[in-house]
Amino acid sequence: MGPEERAALLHVSGVSALGLAVVAAGALDSVAVEVGYGHYAEPPVPWLPAALAMPCNSLVNLGYVALGWRWFPRRGSGRPRYLQAVFALMALGYGPLQWARLWSQHPRLAVLDQWATLPIFAWAGLWCHVLAQGWEPRCAGLTMAASLLSYSLALAHSRGFEVALGAHVAGVAAAAWRAQRRRGDAASGWTAAAGFTACLGFVALKLADLWLAQWGPFQRLSGHFWSKVCDVLQFHCAFLFATRLGAPRP
Repeated sequence: MGPEERAALLHVSGVSALGLAVVAAGALDSVAVEVGYGHYAEPPVPWLPAALAMPCNSLVNLGYVALGWRWFPRRGSGRPRYLQAVFALMALGYGPLQWARLWSQHPRLAVLDQWATLPIFAWAGLWCHVLAQGWEPRCAGLTMAASLLSYSLALAHSRGFEVALGAHVAGVAAAAWRAQRRRGDAASGWTAAAGFTACLGFVALKLADLWLAQWGPFQRLSGHFWSKVCDVLQFHCAFLFATRLGAPRP
């Protein structure tokens, strides 16, 4: 493991530990979250262990782990390698977190799951910003701090998380657009379009999970399951887009 990966591991672990401490202290216990199998269209299987009670929604989280392993940098150096390593570590950690939430149905893990989503989007936007404008340590620190603090909106209103997430998605779209205009080509443009289509599917299918369950094909492979598939795909598209734009030009 090179210095870039060690720095990425230190930073991701440090922020994760901070988040765990805040959640474990009960500081976010008043946030409204959905807990219980009734919020998912996939019916639990009684004879399976709790870790696999909803097998499709549980096992799909292996996709994040596979993605993080696939994209963990094995070549390159400097800032691009660090940026990629952080994003890969986020993917590697997000899969087990999602699985733990489904397994336990514990409100604090639901809060942690929501909260972790925001800096993942923020890092994608920051990576695009770096591609367009260059690395600015102060900007990076402020971006991630603002992203983490934005979850306080969930304390202020029952829909505060959705507002914060919408702002993050808009920020990624703006940053990707700037990076595409400055460094992109047709292939990266199609990758960005595929990524935002997957993002739309991620949101829409998750919201429509229970409604879609009135049709047979969505009762086991539910809307929530397909939303996770879309989430993995948008992660993958983000890696493809950023690494293509960040590759040395001939």
